[in-house]
Amino acid sequence: MKNTTARATVSTPSRSIAEAAGQIAGAFFRENELSSVSIVSALLCVACLSGCDRTPREAPPRATDTISVPPQTSTMDVPIVADMDKLAASLEQAVPRRLWSIDKPGQTCLPPKKVKILFAKIKTPAIQCRITGTVVRGPLVLEGSGKTIIVTMPLHAAISARDVGGVLSRETAEADARVRAVVRLDIARDWSPRATVSIAYDWTDEPHVDFLGQRIEFTSKADAKLAGVVERLERSLPQELGRLQLREQIAQVWGSAFTSVQLNRANPPVWMRITPRQLSYGGYTISRNRVNLALGMTAGTETFVGDRPPDPQRRPLPDMTRTQPGPGRILFAIPVIADYPQLEPVLAKALAKRSRRPFEVPGVGAVRAQFHQVTVYGTTGDKIAVGLRFSAAAEGGEPAQGTIWLTATPRNAVNDRRVAFDDLTVAGVADSVGTSLLLKLANTPGISGTVSAALTQNFEKDFDKLIGKITRAIDEKRIGDIIVRARVTDVRTGQLKAAGQGVYLPVWGRGTATISLAPVRARN
Repeated sequence: MKNTTARATVSTPSRSIAEAAGQIAGAFFRENELSSVSIVSALLCVACLSGCDRTPREAPPRATDTISVPPQTSTMDVPIVADMDKLAASLEQAVPRRLWSIDKPGQTCLPPKKVKILFAKIKTPAIQCRITGTVVRGPLVLEGSGKTIIVTMPLHAAISARDVGGVLSRETAEADARVRAVVRLDIARDWSPRATVSIAYDWTDEPHVDFLGQRIEFTSKADAKLAGVVERLERSLPQELGRLQLREQIAQVWGSAFTSVQLNRANPPVWMRITPRQLSYGGYTISRNRVNLALGMTAGTETFVGDRPPDPQRRPLPDMTRTQPGPGRILFAIPVIADYPQLEPVLAKALAKRSRRPFEVPGVGAVRAQFHQVTVYGTTGDKIAVGLRFSAAAEGGEPAQGTIWLTATPRNAVNDRRVAFDDLTVAGVADSVGTSLLLKLANTPGISGTVSAALTQNFEKDFDKLIGKITRAIDEKRIGDIIVRARVTDVRTGQLKAAGQGVYLPVWGRGTATISLAPVRARN
């Protein structure tokens, strides 16, 4: 987009009011027709000529409106990670090492059996014995992948048959078994963990002893006891899931996210305030012995210019919504503001450089000008007011001095940081001598073009500098016990607006963001 500069719309008188009034009065005096009527007529003519220049003799009013940036709605990834080592340690404490013991006298070790001796069949009596034994477990092993947690519990059984038929005093059998629990997690509406558990076990070598060529099995006795172990494990696992502290982490992240992130430290200071609205749950994965919950936070993001805004009022953790969160997408508005006091030295420098060459003024010729002061502020109607206090003189002419006030509306195309000024108008004259020359000079392209070029250059620099600062600022930002990480992927700009606070170029940033819990460890 080419920068265009509108020409001033105020026309200047061809001669000064004082010169015209003097000629009229001289004509009256030369004709020696001084009468009360003539004097009154002359004064009326002077008054009429004075009214021909309607340029206000005061500065334009100052605007007092502030820059308001509309809030955006963003979604942020909230990864929650729980180490399963805590669950393993908790289960180690919950499940005793000695699972059960048995001491059963008068048990039938061998049932009656018919045997053939010579030509007759006889029935042997049942052989009684006393069964004793214990089952202990080894270290629990927790593994996980995908959607399941697998708890493996090794068992070792030592079972003895005593007083077998009054013959054997003691016969001991040892055997090993493995209990395998498959756990699938779920999250309740109140964010507490739930689990479904399926447990199976198998003997690597069933407990037995051999007596008189007979195999005495202890499996049924052991199975009865193992059933109780399985039931206890089924109860313990869901209860011990609380040791993962999933809900506590979620609540801590939710509460800590009601905060503000500094996007730019100074010139101007910019803050993004985050107000969480909703938290969604999209499932979990298990890898490297860690449970990873996929959460998505919907939040309002507001931009503030100036001091750090107060944190939004915290709300309780909402109920869980089971929605698959998409990739974190953060939207935020970035105000690129040209502060008026910062524009003044830029304009003053540009005008001083331009004044090294004379200005060509139509109908006057070359005019030398010297600029003494530049004043810039926002005025009504979304316009910018520029006050130029300067002195000027044409070759061989009388010097003129005073303050000329210009107003203009800054314009730019969407996604274009170059600025043009429409409706450039001489809006006021103050403390002037030789007003005609000052007005003519103010209407030359040399003045308006210099002002426009200086402002255009300033916006480009401000934009590039601020985007770089914001990109670095939100790359990784610690706020208390949480860390906000964001990456800007796209930037677009809107149209300029002159406000009381400054010339505002709205910029919208888009990127990805995560909020993760990283408590600060207390220092000793």
